[in-house]
Amino acid sequence: MRHTAASSEAALSIFRRKGGVLHTAEAVRGGIHPRTLYKLRDENQVVQISRGVYRLADLPEITNPDLVTVATRIPDSVVCLISALAFHEITTEVPHEVHVALPRGSKPPRLDYPPLRVFTFSNDSFSAGVEIHNLDGIPVRIFDPEKTVADCFKFRHKIGLDVALEALKLCRVRKGFQLRKLVNYARRCRVERIMRPYLEALS
Repeated sequence: MRHTAASSEAALSIFRRKGGVLHTAEAVRGGIHPRTLYKLRDENQVVQISRGVYRLADLPEITNPDLVTVATRIPDSVVCLISALAFHEITTEVPHEVHVALPRGSKPPRLDYPPLRVFTFSNDSFSAGVEIHNLDGIPVRIFDPEKTVADCFKFRHKIGLDVALEALKLCRVRKGFQLRKLVNYARRCRVERIMRPYLEALS
């Protein structure tokens, strides 16, 4: 197969039609020869954002590179706990690793970067409160604020009760906060009894 400028232009058109981001397998299925893909990379027309994931270089700079990388490499995961708190701006903690949730029994993911901390959830808890946010053209699954606060109380021994309490206080004054939703999540996470005194203190 002759490698031509036309094939490169056709490949770039495929990238644009797909939103600017493609996995290697998706690119090949779409008709992009691997040599064309690597040529585009070497010419800096596409950039490799993680292993096997490429993005058009002329797109705006990625604003959430760690979450985007995790979402592309572990698409079934959900951003949780301190990483979700930081995304929703209901913590003063600075995440030094990406916290992700996976269902119990999942095969541990392998990721060179960013640093990852995996928490396993029951199927019921894992499926509750998931929002999909489009970050830099990539759909990223993140637990909503109320679910994240309930999860913080559930995993308080791993992330710290002080983190959970601060998140509760900040979430309570957040626009759109829904107390009923939080209580329902607390019940589902089996931390309603633990959270109730703190909720009453803030009432």
